[in-house]
Amino acid sequence: MGSLRCPIRTPRNSTPPHSTACHAMSHDQPTDAGHDQPAATRFWPHGWWSLMERRVGILPLPVLVVLAGLLTAFVVTGRFPAGGKTPFDVSTMLAVLAVGGFVCAEIGKRIPLVKDIGGAAIFATFIPSCLAYYHLLPDVIVQTVTDFTKATNFLYLFIACIIVGSILSMDRTVLIRGFLKIFIPLAAGSIAAAVVGTGVGTLLGLGAKHTFFYIVVPIMGGGVGEGAIPLSVGYAEILHLKQGDEFARVLPPVMFGSLTAILLSGTLNYVGRKFPHLTGEGRLQPGEHNDLQPQQEEITGHLDVTHIAAGASIAITLYLLGVAVGTLPPEALRLPAPVVMLFLAVAVKLAYGVPPILQQGAGVVYKFFRTAVTYPLLFAIGVALTPWDKLMAALHPANLITIIATVVTLMATGYCVGRWVKLYPIEAAIVNACHSGQGGTGDVAILTAANRMQMMPFAQIATRIGGAITVTLALILLKVLA
Repeated sequence: MGSLRCPIRTPRNSTPPHSTACHAMSHDQPTDAGHDQPAATRFWPHGWWSLMERRVGILPLPVLVVLAGLLTAFVVTGRFPAGGKTPFDVSTMLAVLAVGGFVCAEIGKRIPLVKDIGGAAIFATFIPSCLAYYHLLPDVIVQTVTDFTKATNFLYLFIACIIVGSILSMDRTVLIRGFLKIFIPLAAGSIAAAVVGTGVGTLLGLGAKHTFFYIVVPIMGGGVGEGAIPLSVGYAEILHLKQGDEFARVLPPVMFGSLTAILLSGTLNYVGRKFPHLTGEGRLQPGEHNDLQPQQEEITGHLDVTHIAAGASIAITLYLLGVAVGTLPPEALRLPAPVVMLFLAVAVKLAYGVPPILQQGAGVVYKFFRTAVTYPLLFAIGVALTPWDKLMAALHPANLITIIATVVTLMATGYCVGRWVKLYPIEAAIVNACHSGQGGTGDVAILTAANRMQMMPFAQIATRIGGAITVTLALILLKVLA
């Protein structure tokens, strides 16, 4: 900040007139007792405020330093808040996840080239996984983050707030036309990826059956919980093998397929900045209005904190309704809670079930989770749900080439078919990329790398519904061939 100067010009070496305006200004500013230095150039408070405005993610730099120092001291002394020997305390865990997530993301944002292809999301997910595997993170932190992540299952809270907030904030026309059209590039991409991936793996000597069932299908199966685990159980029952062995075989393609999708989605985000006509910046179709455009994200009117809290309560209620509906008979027709929640949110939006002011509140909740929770969540996913050794197991050249060919075909087909049905090609390709992701965790990482978190509803269609169809058809086919 520069020092304040009187606007009245005076000749050099002459005494400036003591105008009332200048005199008033001088009394309004803090003075330096005993110093000639102008008040505005002092460190306190303006310099300190400037330092506090320097942030790593959402954390002011001094706050980050203090938190890191405190967490280090807790680990070294083995004495954590609330008198425990582990940091399993909500406040402490939030600090651990925030420091870890935002620091890893900041590193990814500052590396040339990498920052342009989703480096922040990649680093926030895979650096913690690597550090945990090689015991470079304290064991107490790894174990507690893992327990906290699995016990609280806060991934689903994140997905609930993102899905419901983005759907309620959408224009109804975008929602209706987008949901109907997105199945076309998704179906075409799935078929093309299955054909190309199986063909490439066969040419590389992996065998058509092995390639299809143990590489291609796991990639498009919907992640670990909804894809790899049901596949391994089904394969074990049909082939009379051990489920643990089958799970170890199908997991690496899931992990590396997700990483490939993250890298390619980050690359598409970079391409979109270079060629703006290919992207809607998160909008699915040309000529449509999106309520979440930046210029409309300011909180206006009478929206207050009660409306924001109400928006969050709507998201949680719809998720719990999804859980309840997902337990109803018959078992064969049960859907995962996020899928049911997605359809419920769409129905509420189309039926005008939520007033506009609460839709705005839900939109603010969406923005909060997108901004403040994404990287801490990715850090937790990296530590707790991303086994580094399984990821590295997919690096056999033949497997690697087949995985990349499958994901590239899936996304390229989505790009071309999306353009044909009048969708933005980059957005269509990114939705298809989520079909090759690591379930809900992959959706978060892919959309973060692509800077398109508002597309979570469409990503969930690709992941949940597309994955469920893929797993079901694969198990039916394997039973026929067995």
